[in-house]
Amino acid sequence: MKDDFPAHGTGWAAFGLAQLGGLAAQRFAERLAPTGLTPAHAGLLRAVATDEGRSQQAVASQLGLLPSRLVALVDELERDGLVERHRNPQDRRHYALHLTDAGHARMREIGRLAMEHGAALLAPLDDTERVTLGDLLARLATHHGLAPGVHPGYRTMGRSDGHGGRGQDAG
Repeated sequence: MKDDFPAHGTGWAAFGLAQLGGLAAQRFAERLAPTGLTPAHAGLLRAVATDEGRSQQAVASQLGLLPSRLVALVDELERDGLVERHRNPQDRRHYALHLTDAGHARMREIGRLAMEHGAALLAPLDDTERVTLGDLLARLATHHGLAPGVHPGYRTMGRSDGHGGRGQDAG
């Protein structure tokens, strides 16, 4: 029975990724908590900052997020003064999303927290191992069709399947 689930090698790799992914998500949420943001907020801010002026619909599509859930997250970020909606001049039915000055400052803070988080999580690895791990994970993510920089947790946020209702996992 003990040998049915090895604690190392290829038989353990998928479980190890899931285990470390869960730990990484939990610890990032803990680092982010003092900012008043969830990982879902941070991921949305990042998506807006990456290409400001895109429509809410385009951002929802990129993240794989229900449009109604995106609107709720944008409402929260707008209330906190981090995001602004502007009517899209090409299509007045759509809102374009932009970071405010406070939103740009918060993104710098999130970036600093993310760097600290990465350094702490990868502390046992040397620089060469960190690069190799990053390359291998990128290759796996590409192979499995994951969108670069988008947490797959957005796809279940707000859906009635009982997963991800508050968006704590995405980021």
